[in-house]
Amino acid sequence: MMDGSIRLNPLDTAWLFTESRATPNHVGGLLTFRVPEDAPQDYMRRMMVEFREHRQFAAPWNRRLKFAFTKNPVPAWIETDDIDLEYHLRHAALPWPGGERELGELVGRLHSTPIDLTRPPWECTLIEGLEGGRFALFIKMHHSLIDGVSGVRTLFRGFAEDANSSLALPPFWAAGADAASGGLKRKPRREKQVATVAQATEAALQALSTQARSVPQLALAFGRIIQRIGDPSAGLAVPFDAPRSVLNGRVREKRRFATQHFPVDRMKAVAQAVGGTLNDVVLALCGGAMRRFLLERGELPDKPLTAGIPVSVRPADSEDTGNAISFIVCTLGTDMDDPVERLAAIRSSVKAAKDHVQGLPRQAMMQYTMLLMAPTIFTLLTGIGGRTPPMFNCTISNVPGPDKPLYFRGAEVLAAYPASIVQHGQALNITCASYNGQMNFGLTACHSSVPSVQRLAVYLAEEMRLLEVALGTGPSPVAPAASDAPAARARARKRVTRKA
Repeated sequence: MMDGSIRLNPLDTAWLFTESRATPNHVGGLLTFRVPEDAPQDYMRRMMVEFREHRQFAAPWNRRLKFAFTKNPVPAWIETDDIDLEYHLRHAALPWPGGERELGELVGRLHSTPIDLTRPPWECTLIEGLEGGRFALFIKMHHSLIDGVSGVRTLFRGFAEDANSSLALPPFWAAGADAASGGLKRKPRREKQVATVAQATEAALQALSTQARSVPQLALAFGRIIQRIGDPSAGLAVPFDAPRSVLNGRVREKRRFATQHFPVDRMKAVAQAVGGTLNDVVLALCGGAMRRFLLERGELPDKPLTAGIPVSVRPADSEDTGNAISFIVCTLGTDMDDPVERLAAIRSSVKAAKDHVQGLPRQAMMQYTMLLMAPTIFTLLTGIGGRTPPMFNCTISNVPGPDKPLYFRGAEVLAAYPASIVQHGQALNITCASYNGQMNFGLTACHSSVPSVQRLAVYLAEEMRLLEVALGTGPSPVAPAASDAPAARARARKRVTRKA
């Protein structure tokens, strides 16, 4: 835009206009740290004091919304120096003992409150009092400003790969700011020429031409979806073909949050045993955990639940922070008791979904995503969300993170757990992020619709052990006899091959 502001794309705008008190559209990240061994007793107090001294802000932490309905109906981001750090930065402590349950309860409360959209839409809470000499940061940002991939990239660029070089690092919001000048470090702007009528017309025609070329591919993609509706055979799962469940009604304001983690090598061993991917294993663990959870409540549908999976379409070298995602839908195999058969069904479903989306040209991805999400956006705007058939039963996403240990002020980052969005019709969101050889699961849920979400976290671990036992990729609590182990592994691989 000519004034230097950044106009929101349609998906980012939808995150703004579908927000309500009960369904705030912000995402978050819980980072846990180990206090340095040589840290002084007032280490946390000093850190908070130093945080408050950093009044320089780099993008996107210095952006706030500008609504200019008189000139342009689309909101935009503008950069500002007028930021009240006392609002954005908070300090909290856990009651003793500061375990995972207490931490999850606090994060659930912090994640329940909407962000003030008249300010730069982010908040940060420094949390002390965790057992084992740990502390945490919980950072939340509005989803209209950032997506998962860019969020991880933006946050972790404020950390260092060794403890010594991390001692003088500024807080994440100041990473890249020009402290010496006392202002914002901005890229030098080239002088912009005012577009002529001919140039504006040519640009508009090019945009229309690009959209017109995408119409046949979009029609073909949605034609395949329509053909699959009501088809019970294996293959492409389609939107709005999900069964109704307790996860898909109206939600209330309060959130629950739970965490789980596994070594990536354990998950890769399972994936390699069946010729699948790490994401296939993530979905299989979630499907098995949700099956147990709903069976325990006597509310498991006969038809398998489905998951909506965000897929990044952002170029690897892109520095943009807005949302650049599409969606695929796959089965979670919750109608299957056998964990290996469930994994095979998920693997087949994900492959069909990826083949379907990857057949679209990149310039058609945004149109495809908006058309796909339009019915859900409509239900949220009109207040009927959670009262209509769900597009899918649960959102599950996987965000890649750094594969090396990182440090801040001498403290090692131990784990990074994502917290995400819950909406009417979507009472559970499971997002995981890899970091330093570990896969970290963050489970965000509606307090009333999904009580005891910690049980889901426990069931994830139990499903992991079941897969390892069935496939022979890890130690089992009760090892089979030596003569039976090869036969058990052969039977498991035969089931996978048959289903795939």
